[in-house]
Amino acid sequence: MSGEQILDQGHITIGEALEATALTAGSRPVDYSDAAAIQAAEVRATGRTNIVPGGVAAAAQSAATRNARLTRDDEKTKLSEILSEATSKLPADKPVTRRDAEGVIGAELRNDPNLTTRPGGVAASLAAAARINQINNLNQSSPKKNEG
Repeated sequence: MSGEQILDQGHITIGEALEATALTAGSRPVDYSDAAAIQAAEVRATGRTNIVPGGVAAAAQSAATRNARLTRDDEKTKLSEILSEATSKLPADKPVTRRDAEGVIGAELRNDPNLTTRPGGVAASLAAAARINQINNLNQSSPKKNEG
């Protein structure tokens, strides 16, 4: 399915949901839970079982490792630096499904020391996109009533 077909059908892709995270939580430093969620999203978008060298997930993992060593937040790599233009950085993309969102939520939870997800974070953005896509699917499949 091409990007134009996805947009025509009103579906939000995984790449677009990652870019939304750059807007909602972009000023936050990348941590391990973000990197895990981004990796889970990339794996779902590409259909691969491993991360793409030089891709979004690899950059997020590298940033999280670097950020863990730094003490000053102003020196840390931010989510916006990793996720801006995520759609063009992914070798493949697809509309977000509920299953995709659940996998990303699980990855973010498992890698957070407090077992929480963050408002506006990667998991929240994918969950919101999945809900919108589900509503769009229902609206497209419901029969239209005759006016008149």
